[in-house]
Amino acid sequence: MKTTTIVLFKNENQNEKQNNMYGNVQHMTSLEIAELTGKPHNDVMKAIRKMEPAWLKVNGGNFSLVEYRDKKGQLRPCYSLTKTECLYIATKFNDEARAKLVLRWEELEMADVRRKMSDVRCLPEPQKILALADEIIGEGLRMINEGAEDTLTATQVAKTFNMSVYDFNAVLRDMGIQYRKGGRWNISEELEGRDFVRFRTHVSYSLKGVKKIRTYMTWTLNGLRYLNAKLGYPNL
Repeated sequence: MKTTTIVLFKNENQNEKQNNMYGNVQHMTSLEIAELTGKPHNDVMKAIRKMEPAWLKVNGGNFSLVEYRDKKGQLRPCYSLTKTECLYIATKFNDEARAKLVLRWEELEMADVRRKMSDVRCLPEPQKILALADEIIGEGLRMINEGAEDTLTATQVAKTFNMSVYDFNAVLRDMGIQYRKGGRWNISEELEGRDFVRFRTHVSYSLKGVKKIRTYMTWTLNGLRYLNAKLGYPNL
């Protein structure tokens, strides 16, 4: 495998995140993947090597292997992956690590949008900016929210009980079914682990590129059956 010598970091302890561009294609190194996911870099390298044969068979090419200088000034190998390659590797990560990686890619892509917008000669209309942001956000959110795809929001559930969402949330709070903390509703500790709720993530960007992330609770079919039994409104 061909190795390209590129000094990506001053040393392995430097926390500055890199937005690497090779041939106008963004890349992320295995060093940053390790930092984002909280995994040792050696473990990330092993995971990538283990998945590389299948990628080579399907895609016809190896992952890009580059080098960085460690704190002793010695050259060490690391991988430099495209977004598609990163998301392929992330299939082996847990949900939290995968979500961090997806959101980091959104940051990189939005940074590239802001960079292009800084050139007033090619400044797009606001509608085009929002459309581009929606496209970037949508791809990542589909992965993060896959587990909550078939769930219902509090507003949707409240309608089945002929309640406003405000009254619905207040009733569940008073019954000890949920509580509010950190700006969102959470299922009570006694009901955790019963697959009553899931969480969705919503990401939006302003025209200035300011990122806003909101996570909110949704209800599964099991959760709706539980609410039916508790509230006495048999809507199933």
